[in-house]
Amino acid sequence: MSEKSSYSIDQLYSLIANEEDARVCKDIPAEACREVPRNFFLILFSNVLTKLGDLLISPKTVLAWLMSAVGAPALVAWLVPIRESGSMVPQMVIGAWVRRKAVRKWFWTLGSFGQALSVMAMAASVWFLEGYAAGGGIVAALIAFSLSRGFCSVSMKDVQGKCIPKTRRGRLSGLASTLGGTATVILTALLFWDRGDPTVGFYTLLLLLAASMWVIAGFLFAGVEEYAGETDGGGNALAEAFKSLSLLRTDILFRNFVITRALLLCSALASPYFVVLAQKESDIGWMLGVFLLASSLASSLSASFWGWAADTSSRRVMIRGAAMASGVCVGVGCLALVFGPGFGGAWFYPIAFFILSIAHAGVRLGRKTYLVDMAGGNKRTDYTSVSNTVIGILLLATGGLTAAISLISDVAVIIVLGLMGFAGMISALRLDEVTED
Repeated sequence: MSEKSSYSIDQLYSLIANEEDARVCKDIPAEACREVPRNFFLILFSNVLTKLGDLLISPKTVLAWLMSAVGAPALVAWLVPIRESGSMVPQMVIGAWVRRKAVRKWFWTLGSFGQALSVMAMAASVWFLEGYAAGGGIVAALIAFSLSRGFCSVSMKDVQGKCIPKTRRGRLSGLASTLGGTATVILTALLFWDRGDPTVGFYTLLLLLAASMWVIAGFLFAGVEEYAGETDGGGNALAEAFKSLSLLRTDILFRNFVITRALLLCSALASPYFVVLAQKESDIGWMLGVFLLASSLASSLSASFWGWAADTSSRRVMIRGAAMASGVCVGVGCLALVFGPGFGGAWFYPIAFFILSIAHAGVRLGRKTYLVDMAGGNKRTDYTSVSNTVIGILLLATGGLTAAISLISDVAVIIVLGLMGFAGMISALRLDEVTED
């Protein structure tokens, strides 16, 4: 890289990071501090590309449509659980393996390439197979995708903790979400808006486009300058994984964080039920585009604000996000219960969904920044893998519970999740500050 371009990167980073504190790199080595501007943008653009890829293979929209299109509608119910929990549950074993390596960026790079290959396999299943053979191919590829995503999740927090200093990590995540959300708005308008019913060929090309996002992101992330960190000296990965579970017993701060994070699942789990209620009251084709735009705009407009706020206090960001999510869910649930699901007209649920998406962005950025700032060295990898594994299991259990409640009433699900979010806010109040000096 030329001296001129390096200087420009430093200038741009200074504008974004508002670099004034000479001690800002106090929690990472001096040699790593010199590489922060370049690493910041490599990690940033890698994250933006993967967020775009996530849009193009969303299990709630694209993959669900594909299941019906290829003639395997019964498999739709497995898409979201596999997509979310499949990347979380194995993370204790993945984390034990990652800990053995002093440089861990390659786990993220290989995970990104693995996701690209998995999405290509989905495209091949759609193009060459039919019926439940095609649906089974998509599910199998989604399992591989989720496992690859697990490697990225564990290694990202560790690499970010080693390469980006404290008080700059939140704005990195926030800026990535903002740019990704803005690009999502544009892609939603170009690819989905008023297009009618796209062909299988169109969605096959869409999947291949998504795969290219992960390929490019992998090459970008490979360029991150990561210095060697701590290792634990090896050992059996499975034995080390179960050994790391003792953190839930011995580390009070970590245990309280996991409890808080589990309760804050409400912001993610409630969103589909807003869509379900809206579908019952409005034309599905029209509402789908509105919800896609609402989600994208919420991320692009709020993520940077949440990210900057998380660099001051990630704990307070979680509290505010939980309060918003809980308030929206309880408010919408009570209004629908008293006045009926059609209360407020066609725009009621998209607006509520927009506010809930802003709250979810805060919850997500707050807990991610809190986890990275809470630990150093190998503890960061342990914290990430253990918490994600536990949350993955709880996600399946909570999903089953909400599915059972939904048999009685979708409105009841929203109210229960709102109360769950309120409990999460109370739990976040009990956490210690880890961002402020």
